[in-house]
Amino acid sequence: MTGAAGFIGSAVARRLRSLGLGRVVSLDALTYAGDVSRLEPAGGEPGHRFVHLDVRDEDAVLELLRVERPRTVLHLAAETHVDRSIDGPEAFIQSNVVGALRLLEAVRAYLADASDAERSAFRLVNVSTDEVYGSLGPEGRFTETTPFAPRSPYSASKAGADHLMSAYAETFGLPIVTTHASNNYGPYQFPEKLIPLALGRALRGESVPLYGTGDNVRDWLHVDDHADGIIAAALRGRPGEAYLIGGGNERSNRDVLNALMDLVDELAPAGREHRELIELVADRPGHDFRYAVDTSKAKADLGWRPAVPFERGLRETVAWYLAHREWLASVTKGRYALERLGTAQGPNASGGLA
Repeated sequence: MTGAAGFIGSAVARRLRSLGLGRVVSLDALTYAGDVSRLEPAGGEPGHRFVHLDVRDEDAVLELLRVERPRTVLHLAAETHVDRSIDGPEAFIQSNVVGALRLLEAVRAYLADASDAERSAFRLVNVSTDEVYGSLGPEGRFTETTPFAPRSPYSASKAGADHLMSAYAETFGLPIVTTHASNNYGPYQFPEKLIPLALGRALRGESVPLYGTGDNVRDWLHVDDHADGIIAAALRGRPGEAYLIGGGNERSNRDVLNALMDLVDELAPAGREHRELIELVADRPGHDFRYAVDTSKAKADLGWRPAVPFERGLRETVAWYLAHREWLASVTKGRYALERLGTAQGPNASGGLA
């Protein structure tokens, strides 16, 4: 698994080990948002191995494939924060597009020398985002046949990677399954994203900025439900197919922040209502209005469905961060001060949300 020390990848690693689904080899370049402590619950050898490795190092990836001989490669390595992609698109092209290309070339070389049985059993699962489809209005949902229409450097880089995956499946016959997920939340998320960022600022008594009018809508998916969807795609997905993974929990950003601040009031009272910290700020450039996904194909073909209601998941997430404030401090120290990103004019200190 690439990107295994990230928020989603580590959840998949922990889930794979808890289910006893075989040996897991975790790869990660350990950029600013990577953290190996997320993988500690997955354990060590012989069931789990961590390798500090950039997926763009094609030769090293190929060598590792030949040593480990995996049945499945889960590709999660990516830069994922839209605001950072506005400030610096180059890193997203390098990690997301070039990274996908190098992995595909390594997998192609590995399968060329593999046995017939190994080639027959092999799957590459490409983990992507619903953001490649662009922006929805008040009605409708994305489906697997919705045309790509990315609107940020991040989503464009993921769309580029997805096109490469499709091309290699068609041209070279690689057995690739792709998943597109909605907004994730849960424990261990790096605090540049909406929920942990707002929580971190609120706990410091700082303003909690809300982009634009706060009416932008996302479908919220608990990271453990996403992990189960990725594993289901690996086990039961058909090569050449894509599957949408979503929580069925559409909420406006305003509603999410209000619910979050109410939970902080309850679980970490500070003598004031934390909703008072919410402050409208200038919108993100090109801010997509709404995402929503039709998960009927994943439910029918993979036997997957989300299990964590948003209200429960949000409460458990807040409780986790309150119990792990030292982790929040450790992953931000020297890396990120919860400042505003993605203004298209360079970062400033007003604070901002994913």
